Amino acid sequence: MSSSSPTPTIAPATGRLGVLTVGLGAVASTLIAGVELSKRGQGQPIGSMTQMGTIRLGKRTDHRSPLVKDFVPLAALDDIVWGAWDVYPDDAYVAASRAGVLEHGRHLEAISDALREVRPMTAAFEKKYARNLDGDHIKPTSSKRAMLEAIRADINQFREEKQVDRVVMIWCASTEIFIEPGPAHMDVESFEKAIDANDETVSPAQLYAYAALLEGVPFANGAPNLAVDAPVLRQFATDRNIPISGKDFKTGQTLMKTVLAPMLKARQLGLSGWYSTNILGNRDGEVLDAPENFKTKEESKLGVLEHILEPGTNPDLYGDVFHKVQINYYPPRGDNKEGWDNIDIFGWLGYPMQIKVNFLCRDSILAAPLALDLVLFSDLAQRAGLGGIQEWLSFYYKSPQVAPGLYPEHDLFIQLTKLKNTLRWMMGEDQITHLGREYYDEA
Repeated sequence: MSSSSPTPTIAPATGRLGVLTVGLGAVASTLIAGVELSKRGQGQPIGSMTQMGTIRLGKRTDHRSPLVKDFVPLAALDDIVWGAWDVYPDDAYVAASRAGVLEHGRHLEAISDALREVRPMTAAFEKKYARNLDGDHIKPTSSKRAMLEAIRADINQFREEKQVDRVVMIWCASTEIFIEPGPAHMDVESFEKAIDANDETVSPAQLYAYAALLEGVPFANGAPNLAVDAPVLRQFATDRNIPISGKDFKTGQTLMKTVLAPMLKARQLGLSGWYSTNILGNRDGEVLDAPENFKTKEESKLGVLEHILEPGTNPDLYGDVFHKVQINYYPPRGDNKEGWDNIDIFGWLGYPMQIKVNFLCRDSILAAPLALDLVLFSDLAQRAGLGGIQEWLSFYYKSPQVAPGLYPEHDLFIQLTKLKNTLRWMMGEDQITHLGREYYDEA
């Protein structure tokens, strides 16, 4: 079955791809180090679909399953050039050392020169949006208009100094305080007035996103902040035909939810309650220790079950679910996050059962390959002329962006099918429905 939309013409990935990360902490430094090691054959980009994933084409009997990177014209890792902003002045080598995710002798020393070349630009930052951050490597202004123009100037200076042909921006910084879309976020005129008035509902994340779009740069939002999902920026990106996606990297506990909840629904097993708690000791954990920042993350994590289980259509099974999420800042654990889930389910005749999950994961080790894929796929979308919301990238996010009026697909396997069918469509291959009648009707 083919899509009714015409197959796009994809411009080749010639020249250098500039990658600008907002934030140069654990996630960004782990991403950069991993790519630099992979370039040199000193590490494998495990977890990255663009680098290690395959895609089936045609019938199962055709035995065509090329690597994704050999199927679609992605930018090569060797063509990536890095830039960043951060509230701390540490270069990527120092940032990676302080984050403590990667081992010095095993990984960091071998690429120390490349990491030291990535020195962050001063960040557009206001402490009210992340009060537990104390960095002073920031723009010397609290004027939102001046911050916006400074970010735009940084993008253009990066383009000129690094001689890049294309640029993608990805948010890898901390979670901001919770902001509801309001009057300032409805249209460009209102948004521009709010910027000039230093309206508190316009956060740094929105300024970075707006600056990117004004400069024709795709933006991927790796945190749950209100950014390109604000109505004004969503529409602006659509009108300018610039790819956007978000939000919040789907790494640990929520990844497990988007696998387990579809299993419950598929087997028509009931759910009474789902209690989730985490301990986390990195900079993200420190920022989330503030209730107003945790609220942003909580909103991102809580919506998953409701959208997957659809209590309105399954009231007997999911109409009275107690869902609790907690994140606790625990410095000794560093980037090695631990997530506990207690899941109370019920089956035949209502008899209760339990599932317990204890996921001892490494937050940045899981996030880095997602960030790489989002960068490369955002650049692909730009070269294919696919502007606005890239719903096919929902696979990577806790709270996927979708068109107004649509509910997001959270089921990981539906998201994967959507992603791979989009790649097939881009390249003029038939989409795969998994109906499989052709193997039997031909017999």
